[in-house]
Amino acid sequence: MTAFLDFEKQVAALDRQIAELREMGDDPSLNIDNDIARLEDKSSKLLREIYSKLTPWQKTQVARHPDRPHFKHYVAALFDDWMPLAGDRNFADDQAILGGLARFRGRRVMVIGHEKGDDIPSRMKHNFGMAKPEGYRKAIRLMQLADRFGLPVVTLVDTSGAFPGIQAEERGQAEAIARSTEQCLALGVPMVAAVVGEGGSGGAIALAAANRVLMFEHAVYSVISPEGCASILWRTSDKAADAATAMKMSAQDLLALKVIDRIVPEPVGGAHRAPEVAIQALGDAIAQELDSLSGLSRDAILLAREEKFLAMGRA
Repeated sequence: MTAFLDFEKQVAALDRQIAELREMGDDPSLNIDNDIARLEDKSSKLLREIYSKLTPWQKTQVARHPDRPHFKHYVAALFDDWMPLAGDRNFADDQAILGGLARFRGRRVMVIGHEKGDDIPSRMKHNFGMAKPEGYRKAIRLMQLADRFGLPVVTLVDTSGAFPGIQAEERGQAEAIARSTEQCLALGVPMVAAVVGEGGSGGAIALAAANRVLMFEHAVYSVISPEGCASILWRTSDKAADAATAMKMSAQDLLALKVIDRIVPEPVGGAHRAPEVAIQALGDAIAQELDSLSGLSRDAILLAREEKFLAMGRA
């Protein structure tokens, strides 16, 4: 059953009425099919209207929805012959970042991404998608492996940010993030990154400094969370909605600013309402971008990526 967000209360009320009518529908003496159809149509129109004018803060809530597809769902639906590779060959295997070899629509690739988990045990296992230094060092190792064997790199970004704990800092969190970002920029093979949920801070860009950066329609991508920004600027997280608007963190704002290259549309009501449709839409977009990059030489790939990022912020 769909978990409704705060701004979806009217839709939730209609869906409850529909469910109640369906329970009554078992009674052969009642004919309520027309009532159910009318309410379903009303609910669908209301949902479409709400999602056509979401605020940046509402988009943040959608991007964080617990039922949105996660890394494991994309891998299962889009990639064949998945062979996970573990560890940074230095300290440990961080489960917040997963990666490995796979085939994507007949093409061999290296796929890497954040995994948040979808229930309490898996969220604890994957640390809610917040990677530690060993996670980014694993990503670096896998990107270097892909570069050595000429494999395109596909990354799926979905994290509120890198893990901020003391132990992570002791093991060089900032340096690991910087090195991972550097490795993205140094790849001589095509790289396509997709922000599928939250793209938070350096923890996101460490996997997203790519030739092509895609973003789901209701995903968010920013240097800090709205709550964190509000706590700094206004000394209260109650201003998170204002911070989300000011930071221009929606896909639409970032496309206009040329920070990302493409918006991938979501089903009405968000990717969590029709995960299979959203996943296939993302797969089609990734395939198109990889096709457009496949004929470029190593030097052309490096130059194009360099020019892309140096151009950001120019008038």
